[in-house]
Amino acid sequence: MENAIELENVVKSFGAKVAVDGLSLKVPCGCIYGFLGPNGAGKTTTLRMVLGIFYPDAGRISVLGQSDPASVKERIGYLPEERGLYEKMRVVDLMAYFGQLKGMSSGSARKRALDLLEQYGLGEWADKKCHFRSKRMAQKAQILATLIHEPELIILDEPFSGLDPINRDLMRDMILQLKREGGSVIFSTHIMEQAEQICDRVLLINDGRKVLDGELSDVRSRAGKEIRLDYDGDGDFLHGLPGVARVNDSGKQAELFMEEDADPQAVLAALVAAGVRVRRFDLRELSLHEIFIRAVGGAKAAAGDTAGVGEMQGEGKDHE
Repeated sequence: MENAIELENVVKSFGAKVAVDGLSLKVPCGCIYGFLGPNGAGKTTTLRMVLGIFYPDAGRISVLGQSDPASVKERIGYLPEERGLYEKMRVVDLMAYFGQLKGMSSGSARKRALDLLEQYGLGEWADKKCHFRSKRMAQKAQILATLIHEPELIILDEPFSGLDPINRDLMRDMILQLKREGGSVIFSTHIMEQAEQICDRVLLINDGRKVLDGELSDVRSRAGKEIRLDYDGDGDFLHGLPGVARVNDSGKQAELFMEEDADPQAVLAALVAAGVRVRRFDLRELSLHEIFIRAVGGAKAAAGDTAGVGEMQGEGKDHE
């Protein structure tokens, strides 16, 4: 089996609203796949079709080699965006319960739960109720319950939403560990920087349609370059530089987004000639955030609709 998930021309509507519009994608086995886009883009609807919660109106879906996702549900782990624990249950009982729902025997589920709790530093909580004072510990317990049955495919819907930096790092490390153990991980997010850190492949979706997808390195290498600039001098001059499509200037630092085939050396020469003191001049590939803005922003601006772009520009914030 080459791909964990395949979608071909998938369509899903709710009344007059088309949530997913002709979407095709492939998620190779053993990779971390980022499903990216603003809220309302169709990410959660697509994941729910992959899980068999919704069925498509048209198109084909294959999950772990099967056309009916319900037939492989015991091989899938799912962490929904809206999460919570049964606070009156003991931690080990909660995890064992989720394992039994996925087909494990009572004894096997309990042993696996105890092993995971010890491995991830929650062993002392095994016989305590799920009333965690620490959000970090609650987050650990929830994802361990998702993983108790050792799923081949792990689906995480907005796993970074609402987390502080420490817990975001925890979630990142757990996702990387799942890949090292041979799992296939697909997660949705509107926080581009998280995807850039860990993804092998990405899909950008907007208004239910695919904007682009592929290996992260290929997506970024095809998109163009940006210059990170630390400077002293007149920032107004930055907006007239040759080959610069857009400027994000914060006073002493700036991001210069280059036009296709622009010459960075011409930009540097123009800065020096204008008397701008350059303290740092780094040429790098575009961020996923800028790639999305370029791919989607022009069309939305022409239509007078900048809501989706605005959400992505707030990539460091959570949008519930």
